[in-house]
Amino acid sequence: MIKNKHLGIRVEEDIHYKLAHIASYEGRSINGQIIYLINREIHKFEKKYGTIEKDEK
Repeated sequence: MIKNKHLGIRVEEDIHYKLAHIASYEGRSINGQIIYLINREIHKFEKKYGTIEKDEK
């Protein structure tokens, strides 16, 4: 079974408000918006530098 990892971050109140606004506009939760943004950046990185392979350690 694949387990999701927990990632806790602290953000300034203004950033949280703006992120919540964008997430709502896009029809996502704040968590969903963060996952979307992370995946977008990973995709951009891999497109430029190649696929990141996971070590099976």
